[in-house]
Amino acid sequence: MSLLELGLKKNSSFSLFLLILGASGLFPVLFWLQRSGRIDFWWGMSFNLVVLIGLSFILEPTAFSSLRRDLTAQTVQKIAWGVISTFFLYALFWLGREVVSSLFSFAVPEIKAIYAYKGEASNWRIGLTMLLVIGPGEEIFWRATLQRLLSQKINSFWGFSLSLFLYTLVHTASFNITLVGAALVAGLFWGGLYWWRGSILLNAISHTLWDLFVFLFFPLSF
Repeated sequence: MSLLELGLKKNSSFSLFLLILGASGLFPVLFWLQRSGRIDFWWGMSFNLVVLIGLSFILEPTAFSSLRRDLTAQTVQKIAWGVISTFFLYALFWLGREVVSSLFSFAVPEIKAIYAYKGEASNWRIGLTMLLVIGPGEEIFWRATLQRLLSQKINSFWGFSLSLFLYTLVHTASFNITLVGAALVAGLFWGGLYWWRGSILLNAISHTLWDLFVFLFFPLSF
């Protein structure tokens, strides 16, 4: 291995470390502030993702170039798969809500607590932050940046597994078992989708539409 290759490898490792450290700090703090009523969840989530995506593009310029390439190839097909996957995941969560709520007494109040994140925010503001920042932002950071970089550094299986673990782990700061389970299922789905298709456009459409369906159009609340 040449000195240049060794330097690039070390730089990539340091970038990954900073990105993981950033996510491990920002999201738990967001959940803590939300529980204490000190922050608007939607502004906080948007802030976190803007910071992490900006950090991603600064530390790993390949994240931006790979995103740009993805947006210009087989666009219609990716949009179609994104829409189809949204309906599949929504149906899966609807079924999961029925099963979990009938088996575990804590599930119903925890689902209500998740919808309490809406707070005093209007549906318009929630919808716009989901559409412009949260939906695409989560996929750009968790899948197109972390999962992709980990997959390149180790292999596809461990890249998928480690990014899924981190995605689920940060949700434990909510102290909501149902939310953690939902993050695990959604992370499995979107991580697997990205592993299969390698398209952030597809994933972003799926994630954004699912967010809108679950929180605004067809809520799964009680």
